[in-house]
Order: sequence, then C-alpha cells, then structure tokens
Amino acid sequence: MDDDPVVRAALAMVLGGSGDCVLVGEGADGEEVPAAVAEHAPDVVLMDIRMPRVDGLTATERLRARADGPEVIVLTTFDADASVLRALRAGASGFLLKDTPPAAIVEAVRRVAAGEPMLSPTVTRQLMAHVADAEGPTAEPDERRAAALALLERLSEREREVALAVGRGLSNAQIAAEAYMSVATVKAHVSRLLTKLAAANRVQVALVVHDAGLV
Repeated sequence: MDDDPVVRAALAMVLGGSGDCVLVGEGADGEEVPAAVAEHAPDVVLMDIRMPRVDGLTATERLRARADGPEVIVLTTFDADASVLRALRAGASGFLLKDTPPAAIVEAVRRVAAGEPMLSPTVTRQLMAHVADAEGPTAEPDERRAAALALLERLSEREREVALAVGRGLSNAQIAAEAYMSVATVKAHVSRLLTKLAAANRVQVALVVHDAGLV
C-alpha cells in the first residue's frame, strides 16, 4: 500500500522478479486495505506510513487487531521514527527504508512470511533509542519500564536469555548458535515468549526488552 504509483511500480518489479514472491494486489490508501486483504488474502502487506485518507499506522493497527490479519512490513524513512515505533507496537513485523536494496526487500518479505520478522540489530537499536528520547515526558518511560520488567519476571532463565537475544535482533539460527541449542528449541522458546509476554510477534518481544532497558 503506497500512494506513490512510482513506488508501487518499483515494488511490483522487485517482487515480480524474485521468483517466489507473488504480488496479489496493491492500493493507494489505507482505507483500501480491509477490502484488498479480504479479496486477495496476502501473507504479507508492505505498508507506507503517509497516505492521504487513512494512514498506514491506522491501517496496520486495524489489520493486526484481526485474528487472521496478515503480517505487515512498514515502509518508512528515518524522519518517521516515532511513527515506526507506533507501528511496531501495533504488531507490524518490521520496517524497511524506501531506499532499501531490492534483494533486501525480497529477503524481508520471505523472512516475515516464514514467521521471522525483519529486525536489523544495528538499525533497530538506533531507531528505538532515538524514538524513546523523542517521546519525551508524556511517554511515562518509568511506567513502561516497570511494566516490561514485570512481564519479564514471568520467564524462566532460559526464556529470558532467548528474549534478550530477540531484543538484540538475532535470528533463530543465531540464537541457537550463541546459546548452544537447536533451532527447534529456540522456536519453542519463542512461541512460549509470545504467550507469556502477550506479544503478537518477535518485534513486540523486542519492544518489551527495550522498554525494560535491557538492550
């Protein structure tokens, strides 16, 4: 979803040339999202933030509130940091800058479709830190930190270790190598994390860790 036809055309070319990603539909505004998703049943939606009538943040919140909602990757630029954090808290599976190389866009779609959201360790940490600073006193950071720490208290020692690794942006394979466990075991821990932390996806697990001040 993007109100710029040039961007939509470019994305169509990128995804169409991937060999395994199929573009099933597109739209120019967030208000078109519910009908388009109902008609095409996509696995992943690439969502722009700034659209004329219903913005991508509102559309993302509405999609992720649905039990059967598709995964969402937000398209953004660095000057939309606060908006990105809102989208991630709403359940978006990650974000891409609009100047991301084509191969990286395709890889992000593949990873998100496979259930492993796109979290770049370096960019995500920088972005979240910048947003936390920008939110100011109205964000009540002490309350967020206390709530996040309380959630993490529900975890076993091993689950907490995995949660911190997710917060650092590590993939399942990277966590497995670092923690000396199988990928299947990591996946099982992540599944329990989602339940115990009431998180929609790995991104929200990372946000809890970030709110707790542990990354």
